[in-house]
Amino acid sequence: MSRPMEEDAVGKNEEEEFNTGPLSVLMMSVKNNTQVLINCRNNKKLLGRVGAFDRHCNMVLENVREMWAEVPKTGKGKKKAQPVNKDRFISKMFLRGDSVIIVLRNPK
Repeated sequence: MSRPMEEDAVGKNEEEEFNTGPLSVLMMSVKNNTQVLINCRNNKKLLGRVGAFDRHCNMVLENVREMWAEVPKTGKGKKKAQPVNKDRFISKMFLRGDSVIIVLRNPK
C-alpha cells in the first residue's frame, strides 16, 4: 500500500541528486541547451548538446562533432608518421554510459 509513496520519494531524491550531484553538469546542459565535451574510452572526443540522459550516463546527443587522431600507415624503413586530426558531424546519436570517461561543461 505504501509502495507509491516510496517510489515518489526515490524519484524526488534522484531529481535532487541530478540537480546538485555530479550529474548536474548534464542536467544544466539539458536545461540551458549548452555544449559539453565528452572524452570516451575509444580515445574519441564528442562535442555536442545533451538531449537527454539517465543515471548510467547514457545520453542522447545532438549536433555532435566527433574528433580523433589517426596515425597514417608508413612503408617499410620509413620513420613514424605524425598523427592526423580527424572529425565528423553526427546530427543525433545515443551514447552508452559505460564508454564515458569525463564530461566537461561549456568548453570554450
